[in-house]
Amino acid sequence: MATRRGVGLSAFQNRDSLSESYATHGASLRSTHLNSFQTQLSVFQSLLHNFALQHADTIKSNPSFRAEFARMCNAIGVDPLAGSNVKGKSAKGGAKSWWAQMLGGDVNDFYFEVAVRVVEVCRNSRGENGGLMGVEECRKRVGRGRGIGGGIDVSDDDILRAVKSLNPLGSGFSIVEVGSKQMIRSVPKELNTDQSTVLEAIQVLGYVTCSMLEDNLNWEPARAETVIQDLLADSLVWVDAQAPEKEYWSPPSMNDSQD
Repeated sequence: MATRRGVGLSAFQNRDSLSESYATHGASLRSTHLNSFQTQLSVFQSLLHNFALQHADTIKSNPSFRAEFARMCNAIGVDPLAGSNVKGKSAKGGAKSWWAQMLGGDVNDFYFEVAVRVVEVCRNSRGENGGLMGVEECRKRVGRGRGIGGGIDVSDDDILRAVKSLNPLGSGFSIVEVGSKQMIRSVPKELNTDQSTVLEAIQVLGYVTCSMLEDNLNWEPARAETVIQDLLADSLVWVDAQAPEKEYWSPPSMNDSQD
């Protein structure tokens, strides 16, 4: 009768050797792929640098071209505004923004100036809108240049990036979505769900009344009245008391209808 031989120690040793060989090969492949990727990224960044220098004047003067260039930078993980909230720092004294390193101080100063204009426009209009202004409306006011230094030709993308550059300063400026619109909030206060719903309804309908909120959202009268009064207190809506039932309008929506 044949006897079955057991597995010897050599089988375990061969298995361990094979596993170690696989691990070594995998590490070698990862290292090769990483080196190849780093080389490709370095070449692309060099080409991007040359492109930026070649088209510096267009980047500075053309808002649409500048927005597309910034989106191309973001696609490879380059943040054009990194450090731009610190004006006037040199390589010795601190980190310069990527814009400044690539194109010189003019572009860095450009975004600093846009941010200053955005702050000026938003603060001057708080009495009208309660600190909530549409990005498009802000862009138009910055372009008209009623404040210091005259107008600047900017795009919505420039405004968004300028607001983003203010975040490290703890300024209270941020971008919020209200319905389909991007708004700049210049007061450190969050909108609750009911307030956002009412502002979105005004954006679509032009105005709302308490009865409209009760009928369309199935709200109790007290809920509709509370939300409206909170928005009124913050100057986020205006009231038309001459209508048969009080109508509540949003200043940004009124500006849109006038345009």
